[in-house]
Amino acid sequence: MILIDYKDRRPIYEQVIEKFQQMILCGALEPDSPMPSVRSLAMELSLNPNTIQRAYQELERQGYIYTMKGKGSFVSNSLKAADHKRREIQEELEKCVSKVFMTGITENEFRDMVEISITNMKNKGNYQGTE
Repeated sequence: MILIDYKDRRPIYEQVIEKFQQMILCGALEPDSPMPSVRSLAMELSLNPNTIQRAYQELERQGYIYTMKGKGSFVSNSLKAADHKRREIQEELEKCVSKVFMTGITENEFRDMVEISITNMKNKGNYQGTE
């Protein structure tokens, strides 16, 4: 289900967050389906339960999951989560565009760069968009 990359510089809880975000957004985890318990996931991944708890708290803060006392955590409606992710990507894109224009790259050059990036993703099989 989730693989941790110990060579990745990011904290483990951030990797757990990212993996669950991907699974929720692509539909691998259905809305209202139960999340693995903190304890069972921690044992499965050989991690401290506090690491998983921290990831779950952040996923809940971002709207990806919700918690019911005594019942556990469940996947939220993916539309809310997808909207949050779109806003996050928009903010990152605006920072990137700012850097692009500060370095003297023209708008047309930037558009070409984006097209090349999309083509590269398609060639690698990492593109799931629609035309």
